[in-house]
Amino acid sequence: MRQRWIGLMLVVLALGLLIAVAPIAAQSSSDIGTENNPIIWAFVPSSDSETIMTGATELTDMIQKDTGYYIKPVVATDYSSVIEATCGGEAQMAALNTFSYILAHSRNCADVALVSVRFGSAYYSGQIIVKNDSGIKTLADLKGKTFCRPDPLSTSGWIVPSITLRANGVDPDTDLARIVDAGGHPQVVTAVINGDCDAGATFVDARTADQKDQTTVIATTSQIPNDTVSFAAGFDPDIQKAIVDDLLAIAGNPDNAKLLSDTYGWGGLAEAKDAFFDDFRQQLDAAGIKIDELVPTPAPTEEPTAEMTSEMTPEATPGS
Repeated sequence: MRQRWIGLMLVVLALGLLIAVAPIAAQSSSDIGTENNPIIWAFVPSSDSETIMTGATELTDMIQKDTGYYIKPVVATDYSSVIEATCGGEAQMAALNTFSYILAHSRNCADVALVSVRFGSAYYSGQIIVKNDSGIKTLADLKGKTFCRPDPLSTSGWIVPSITLRANGVDPDTDLARIVDAGGHPQVVTAVINGDCDAGATFVDARTADQKDQTTVIATTSQIPNDTVSFAAGFDPDIQKAIVDDLLAIAGNPDNAKLLSDTYGWGGLAEAKDAFFDDFRQQLDAAGIKIDELVPTPAPTEEPTAEMTSEMTPEATPGS
């Protein structure tokens, strides 16, 4: 009798534990987008992080008002951190630059929903710049020089320019004296002007009017698909649709033009499928770049100088 009573008590305790745990398990998967469990939207730091954060917060506040879904924006310290956050389940949305999206999608953890539109186009290009009095006239002149890039995974600031360099007989791995990770496109421009780097790569055109007068473009890359608004694989399709529809409505309202431009340099947003990036994948394949083998590694150089980081322009830049 005593054994039966003990057995019954164990069953009751087990059921009680299941009842107590079940709501917690359900909450983790079903209450995403609530105030207590907001959707995390990660941004790559292509520009001034504070500027991105300010605009992204205003944008997510608008989405919450329109849809009822709470979204928390975060600006990562580097491009690879956004990939890892998306693939690791820490972020459900990501403003991924082109190459970061392709890399994340190849790991089956991100799907594109929107691409940015700038100047009426869903494509852009990269450029390689030097200071006017540098004496550098061609890409061949970069051998033995110091080169600045925004980030190892910046599409227009490194991935595609490195292809351009190789196509013109300059091996970035062996021919450049040093490679400096400047931390963003505006910082690259500042570093070139200050003499911290002999040359650098950015998107077209990361320079202010005054900076254009001080620098020269010695090469422009082929076209690159614009950056994305992507969602983690397996994200709730109904919630995703509500957010995407609202973002399209926000972007389509002329009153929000300044907000989008200030936040991420967006002139608009357009729906996109993964196939949009197939041509770019073919370019990478033709250049011998294996997406699944590329892992972000720091440049084998010193950290950016104080001048490089303190003179950042607050303008939003394409996330690439």
